[in-house]
Amino acid sequence: MKRDFTATCHIICDDKVLLIYHKKLKKWLPPGGHMEADETPTEAAKREVFEETGLHVELISQENITISYQNAKSIERPYLCLLEEIPAYGDTPAHQHIDFIFLGYPVGGAKQANYDEVDDIRWFTLDEVQKLKSDIDIFADTQEIIQHIFSTNERQIATLINALK
Repeated sequence: MKRDFTATCHIICDDKVLLIYHKKLKKWLPPGGHMEADETPTEAAKREVFEETGLHVELISQENITISYQNAKSIERPYLCLLEEIPAYGDTPAHQHIDFIFLGYPVGGAKQANYDEVDDIRWFTLDEVQKLKSDIDIFADTQEIIQHIFSTNERQIATLINALK
């Protein structure tokens, strides 16, 4: 089966997460998409966020160790990696995405939708995300990830964001 590399970013600000309403999938999702040739996952995540929302983001670093040498340097590590089953659509056969999922926060730009791919863009509280209908309004895995971000790591995320400001 064909596999594509993708990058996704959950953007967190003021106890809310930014989601886009994806035209093709008809669901609320975090911004993300396919990696381009010679692009790192972190570059892809930031580019996709900007293309779909108009926002510039910083990714939250969760490294065990950070190194910087002439021959090797650290890049932000994903919060989570998923192998996603993508059903056939139009002329595109079923395939898989290897999705690098990051956490980030906005540092500039203006919130605006790219209406080629996005019908709407909106900040959600955890309560609002939980009220969306699983697998109808939002994928169940997206709901679970957002719940984990806010419940398990709320203090850690707030500390990381405040330290980087």
